Amino acid sequence: MEASLHGRRLNYVPIVHSEADMGSLSGGLQKAYINRFGEKLWQEHRQAIDDMWEGIKAKVNKLALDFKKVRLYQDGLPVCGKEKEIVQQVAESGSKNHQLLLELMSQGATLMGTEDPSLLIKEYNRLRGAERITGKAESLELLDQRDNFIARRITDTLLPEETGILFIGLMHRVDEKLSQDIEINYLIHNLPFRHAHERTGNEQKD
Repeated sequence: MEASLHGRRLNYVPIVHSEADMGSLSGGLQKAYINRFGEKLWQEHRQAIDDMWEGIKAKVNKLALDFKKVRLYQDGLPVCGKEKEIVQQVAESGSKNHQLLLELMSQGATLMGTEDPSLLIKEYNRLRGAERITGKAESLELLDQRDNFIARRITDTLLPEETGILFIGLMHRVDEKLSQDIEINYLIHNLPFRHAHERTGNEQKD
């Protein structure tokens, strides 16, 4: 859906990260998942994520947007000046998320660095156990800091009469922190495989 006259609109897309999205962390997370839930559930989880991206792609196409007026915001993509190269690399590794970003960019959409690099480094270190975050409260605080940055980034860069698309992990609450003049359209209200994500708890990247 296009932005209303002189307004700003954000299409909010909840996602679950795939193996390709996780990069060097994927092996350890896969092993942890299988150890807890078994190979069968792991394969079901992978299939659910593939199905999710087919559904997201179809829904985005149905929006019939003028992509020259669209900005793309992506969970885990740092503001660094090399955003396109990062997306290209992850897409080549098999990420349907990043492949969709490239497809939308080819139609004229503008890719935006979305996250604070320093906070992403903290999150990466947390996931691989290199940074000592002792409790759930500290993990949630880091997530909240990331959400605050993402919300500010969108608020500061999405211009009047433009439409944004935010691909964001299920645990995030960016929508609660956005400027009130940004109209939010929830592309997917409920993910039928949410339980597959929740099983992993902090073992998956948020």
